[in-house]
Amino acid sequence: MKLSEIRDLLHCATLSGEELLNLEVETAVASDGMSEVLARPHPGAMLITGLTNIQSVRTALVADIPAILYVRGKRPNEKTVEVASDKKIVLLTTVEGMFDSCGLLRERGLKGGM
Repeated sequence: MKLSEIRDLLHCATLSGEELLNLEVETAVASDGMSEVLARPHPGAMLITGLTNIQSVRTALVADIPAILYVRGKRPNEKTVEVASDKKIVLLTTVEGMFDSCGLLRERGLKGGM
């Protein structure tokens, strides 16, 4: 699923990586626990989280995750957005909760990360 489709489906604001919205993700991993995300690889997946500090971006870098979706209307601070932009990580934010976001994405064919 293209990130632009996810943006439109969940009525997201794009915080960084507007030029990368043509990227496709096949899986998603949803967690507020970054250690859980790091426990196994998720290359090419999208991270869905409510954790907005710099650790979400650093986790994405280590786990080879090209995009983060922040849920519940949460937004990272300016420094976090700046680092994501420098590292070419797409940041999206939606007012939808994690459960509903995951459900809508699953209905559209996005799989959960292993």
